[in-house]
Amino acid sequence: MHLLYLDESGHAHDPSTQFFVLAGFSVFERQTHWLEGQIDPVAARFSATDPRSIEFHGSPMRGGQGDWKGVPPQDRVQAVVDILNLLSDRQLKLRVYACVIEKALMNPEDILATAFEDVATCFDGYLRSLYQQGNPQRGIVILDKSNYEEKIQSLSHVFKHVGHASGQLRNFAEVPLFLDSKASRLIQMADLIAYWIFRHFQSGDSRGYDLIRPYFARFGPTGAGGSGLKERIAPATAARLASLGPPAHPFPRPTV
Repeated sequence: MHLLYLDESGHAHDPSTQFFVLAGFSVFERQTHWLEGQIDPVAARFSATDPRSIEFHGSPMRGGQGDWKGVPPQDRVQAVVDILNLLSDRQLKLRVYACVIEKALMNPEDILATAFEDVATCFDGYLRSLYQQGNPQRGIVILDKSNYEEKIQSLSHVFKHVGHASGQLRNFAEVPLFLDSKASRLIQMADLIAYWIFRHFQSGDSRGYDLIRPYFARFGPTGAGGSGLKERIAPATAARLASLGPPAHPFPRPTV
């Protein structure tokens, strides 16, 4: 069984932002405990007596807000780098999936459905590629509890039993599950992934995105048949991002 942890960044109906991102990563079920065990020591830097009280969220960590108020910027940044660097662990074989939508290009009422369809279809395509290699695996999508829960449950049922623009979801074991992010380190990691992808498109801050980009899922024959990243952006946006120079304040190297 492969588990896809997802979270969103930006809001479909928020006029102050240009983009909506639904993103996260997949992990084989037997690797979840080991991955959590790599994240918990990062939390212990901020509360040795109660590391479970530390919750990793992209926006508060970057801005030093909420529970992250008063934490030195270099410590917050290092925590982000060390968690995103877990994507590079060859033993885990984590794969990133994301849909980025430039909201001006789409009716706000269609944004969530389009993003979920894109990400779910990519994940289904990866599972299908495993089946074709003689490794039949099912998948489950796990998301943070939000106002989207009822709508995503409905979308999943339709995509699986009726179909979507590209066919039907055939490799999902169950409808999506929803967890409180405070109880799940892996939802928190998905939050960081979604946020730093959002930062790249919204603000041209590519530092976190550069750590994520090599690990977008590749599937199909020789790995070239599909990508875990779906971009629905204007040509001018693509040109702007392609012209970005190196960051003025690069991230530090990972410590774990």
